[in-house]
Amino acid sequence: MRTAGMIQAWVFTACIMASSSWAQTGDPAKLIGTKKCAMCHKKDDKGNQYGKWQSLKHSKAYEVLATAEAKAVAAKLGIDDPQSSGKCLKCHSTAYYFTETLQSEAVAVEDGVSCESCHGPGADYKKKSVMESREASIAGGMVYPAKEKSCTLCHNDSNPNWDPNRYTLPDGSKTGFDVNQAYEKVKHERPAEPAS
Repeated sequence: MRTAGMIQAWVFTACIMASSSWAQTGDPAKLIGTKKCAMCHKKDDKGNQYGKWQSLKHSKAYEVLATAEAKAVAAKLGIDDPQSSGKCLKCHSTAYYFTETLQSEAVAVEDGVSCESCHGPGADYKKKSVMESREASIAGGMVYPAKEKSCTLCHNDSNPNWDPNRYTLPDGSKTGFDVNQAYEKVKHERPAEPAS
């Protein structure tokens, strides 16, 4: 009886810890969508972060669910259509925001994994006056650097395509995900201001 109580307490604690990792990404009611982000983040002289995102796999995350390979993976999991399954869309569309149900109409499901999956909902930091200060943006809910809180919500061993040997670490060991190597593939920093 005592062991069962300890197991229940452990499961409860694990659920609380898991939900807190989801919670650290912000309130999905404050999602604004890529079109609003692009208004300021598509200028070449500012780094064209929007264009960079469009060139990467994250922007195609919804599209990939229509491929034969994705459909085969889904079939093994008992999913008929990956593009309409919350089990897939929780990581393949910011509109689902890490849940199995649609969380925002402001975000197009078809946009795949967009800005706010990584940087957090933008409603409180989208204003130019806030974005001009990194500290104010972070205080407004922007996750920066994004690699510390967001990536492993989807890039983990719950992913049906998880490969525990995908990345080689500097010491030669293998791991399924290395945030630093992955970040190098997707980073889209603002260029340094020229010295005056």
